[in-house]
Amino acid sequence: MTCNTPHVFKRPILTTIVTLSLSVAGAFSALAQVPDAIAAPGETQIAKLHAEGAQVYECKVDASGKLTWTFREPIATLMADGKTVGRHYVGPNWEYSDGSAVVGKVTGNAPGTTAKDIPWLRLEAASHRGSGMLSGVTTVQRINTVGGTLGGTCSGAGTLQSEPYSADYVFLRKG
Repeated sequence: MTCNTPHVFKRPILTTIVTLSLSVAGAFSALAQVPDAIAAPGETQIAKLHAEGAQVYECKVDASGKLTWTFREPIATLMADGKTVGRHYVGPNWEYSDGSAVVGKVTGNAPGTTAKDIPWLRLEAASHRGSGMLSGVTTVQRINTVGGTLGGTCSGAGTLQSEPYSADYVFLRKG
């Protein structure tokens, strides 16, 4: 028995596969581009970990006397290959499962992709704890952020509100 399927049906499938492949490659390429404001030229990547968590805000009085949401701290789980490998919390601190940790200080930022996304950041290592994967980190980049912003007025000083977010953290070292 022979197949009399016209070639017309085969080409759209091939075209679709090629188009999807190029689209996916383009998406990964776009994610890999880091804005100059947070670039770390000459540094080598140690690890890239995905974070899922929340940005915590506190209702405080601003300079004009209005109650407004003010960033307080992050709370996130760090993951590699879908497995929990650490945590991220106030400081900002990143703590890895081997006991090593790094505290960062913001030295650069770039806007998130949308107004609802927290900014991308470059942070220089201010201190370390323990020995392990994070002990040699000199720079941390926060990229590919989704969500996390909370703005506007609030009604009760001291009230806390968390806003879900995700991001990728790239850990780098000089040399």
